[in-house]
Amino acid sequence: MISSRRKFIAQSSAFAAFAISGTKSSGNIIGANERINVAVCGIKSRGSSHIGGHGRQKNVCISHLVDPDSRLYEGRKKFVTNKFKNTPECVQDVRLVLDNKDVDVISIATPNHWHSLMSIWACQAGKDVYVEKPLSHNLFEGRKLVEAAKKYNCMVQHGTQNRSLQKWSDLANEIASGKRGKLEVALGTCHKRRKSIGFKDPTSPPSELDFDVWTGPAPKEKYHENLVHYNWHWFWNYGNGDIGNQGVHQMDIARWMIPGAVWPKKIICLGGRFGYKDQAETANTQLAIFDYGESLLVFDVRGLEGKTNMGVSNHVYFDQNAKQTNVQSRETHGIKNIKDPLADRGDVDIFENFIQAVRSRKEVDLDAHVYEGHVSSGLCHLANVSYRLGEKTSFRKKTKPFGNNPKASEYFERMQEHLKDNGLKLEETDYIVGRTLAFDASTESIKGDEEANQLLSRKYRPPYVVPDKV
Repeated sequence: MISSRRKFIAQSSAFAAFAISGTKSSGNIIGANERINVAVCGIKSRGSSHIGGHGRQKNVCISHLVDPDSRLYEGRKKFVTNKFKNTPECVQDVRLVLDNKDVDVISIATPNHWHSLMSIWACQAGKDVYVEKPLSHNLFEGRKLVEAAKKYNCMVQHGTQNRSLQKWSDLANEIASGKRGKLEVALGTCHKRRKSIGFKDPTSPPSELDFDVWTGPAPKEKYHENLVHYNWHWFWNYGNGDIGNQGVHQMDIARWMIPGAVWPKKIICLGGRFGYKDQAETANTQLAIFDYGESLLVFDVRGLEGKTNMGVSNHVYFDQNAKQTNVQSRETHGIKNIKDPLADRGDVDIFENFIQAVRSRKEVDLDAHVYEGHVSSGLCHLANVSYRLGEKTSFRKKTKPFGNNPKASEYFERMQEHLKDNGLKLEETDYIVGRTLAFDASTESIKGDEEANQLLSRKYRPPYVVPDKV
């Protein structure tokens, strides 16, 4: 398998690792017959896959269900009881579970803004972690989670389940061998129809919802019904748009296909929220270009209707003497029906892999290591930083946002055709051209741009604070 994971692990010995006494993450191999207790956090939609993916494993027990919204408890608890023959305890605040020494694993399917902090807290409590994509809400906290996993000797798996599929490993190895020639472009697409979410007025949160806990590290604001349970994806305080939602799956594959790719040299992103006006903040159309020297990573997000080519996919393009390879990615969005949480067999593969690593206590056994999740999620964040610092311009100006780069310009033309297909009059339409960011891989920061570096982290709301030192 071509991956920077093992190299990173070997280079990470400088991080001190120590055992948490009285927990199964203390370095001892866990026997196949020893029960592993899992607390699933965030149980509305994606959490159903976690319940099924872990619950079907031999000698794994769904011991706790954690969600600030107690309206979800009855149905989820009933499902676990009927399917797996135990009755989980339901709590609103994960901190009540972290103090429980009988809980071995925290499995996180919460909104994005909770992912890293909850994972770091879990590591500090001696728990192993399965955390959904994206690993982080911003780049800073992703790095802190990588450090916490190493320091506390915890298995931390990222929910990019394509890492468990052999076809991607085989293709990455073939590309790295050079047999196909020089890789010019690794393309990831996220073309999913996203309709307007409209506008919802501020109101009092439901009595069953602990909105303070739901808000967690984000700034406190008035509750409205476009937040709970799904549309938070389209607000910067909680989500990262579709590039950091569905897109991180295809972003991870695209980076994996570029031999040795970790951080890019430069990043630029353009796009906008087209076709309707609503309460959401994130882009519904984005084109991001990542410069890896000889290869480009191109990521294309489309949220409006498309005549063709809708769905999610990955493609690799080589020099003119080699053929193009298109590989259609499987749909990796959350299972909507709690009655069938095992329908996505790829998910099951990565949950099995995680439990195997929890038992073996070997980081190299993890298919989707925390560091890989940090980098691929970080690319999504960098694209959004470029976009958020961009300037509005008009399509009628016929500017060249990608200069004389023919590959990048070709995808820009395709984006414009997509918008025209949706009835937009480009001569009357503005879009955002993002700021070009030069990235320093050694410090994981943006060179010479303090404004951009500010967006690599956030101001955390006490007591929900990601610490500088984990």
